[in-house]
Amino acid sequence: MTDRKASVKRDTLETQIEVSINLDGSGHAKLDSGIPFLDHMMDQIARHGLIDLEVSAKGDLAIDDHHTVEDIGITLGQALSEAIGDKRGIRRYGHAYVPLDEALSRVVIDFSGRPGLEYNIDFPRSSVGGFDVDLFREFFSGMVNHSWVTLHIDNIRGDNAHHIIETVFKAFGRALRMAIEFDARSADVIPSTKGKLSG
Repeated sequence: MTDRKASVKRDTLETQIEVSINLDGSGHAKLDSGIPFLDHMMDQIARHGLIDLEVSAKGDLAIDDHHTVEDIGITLGQALSEAIGDKRGIRRYGHAYVPLDEALSRVVIDFSGRPGLEYNIDFPRSSVGGFDVDLFREFFSGMVNHSWVTLHIDNIRGDNAHHIIETVFKAFGRALRMAIEFDARSADVIPSTKGKLSG
C-alpha cells in the first residue's frame, strides 16, 4: 500500500494557504486558519475521519472570511484528490448519521469522479461565534469541486446552529473515513464498472 499523503499550496492575491493530509493517520490536527470556529470544525473532520490534517492560512480577513473559507475548501479538496490517487481498493461510498443533543445530520459521500453537492441546512441564525454560517456551503462547494466527489449533506433536525454544524462536520468525517477505507475483498480493484473513477 502506498502512502496516501499530499501537501498542496494555494497562493493568490487574497489568500496564502497550505494543506497537508494523511488519509491513514490517527486523527491529529494542526490548524491555523485565522478563523477559530472553522478550525474547531476542521478538527472534527480529522478526529472522526482518522486522518492527519494540517492547515495554515493567511487571508484577507479584514474584509471578511469568505475568500479564506472558500480557498481552504478548494485546497483541502485538491489535497484529498491527490492523496486518494486512483481509488483502487477503497470502499468508495461512505455515510454517517451524527446526533448532538437535539440536532441530527446525515452525510453521504461518493468518490465518484464527478463533483456534486446537495446541501440542505436551514440555520436558525446567521452566525455562530461571529462566523457567517453561509460560508460553510462555500467551504464544502470548494472541496467538492476539487476533490471530484459527490456529497449529500442533510440536517434532519436541530434548533441550535452550533449543534447543527458540528453534527454536519462530525458526520462528514465519519462518512469520509468509511469511503476511503480499504476493502479487503476488493483489494487492487477500482470500485466502478467503468474501470476508473476520474473526471
